[in-house]
Amino acid sequence: MGEFDWFLKIGATKEAVAVLNDQPVLFYILIAALVAIALECVLIWYIHHATKKPEQNKKKEKAGAAKKTPDKK
Repeated sequence: MGEFDWFLKIGATKEAVAVLNDQPVLFYILIAALVAIALECVLIWYIHHATKKPEQNKKKEKAGAAKKTPDKK
């Protein structure tokens, strides 16, 4: 029984589990890469919103206030 035998329950092959049990650093590199990609996405999102021009921001209206149409006379 190795550290990564639970991967068998989620569909990994015996060969893949054997590699992870032999070289567990691969799993930790995978997790670190996924975390780095998530942080990069958050950074890109922040830069996108921080560099918007004021006219690109949509003004939120209050929920109770409906859009009024001008009266046609």
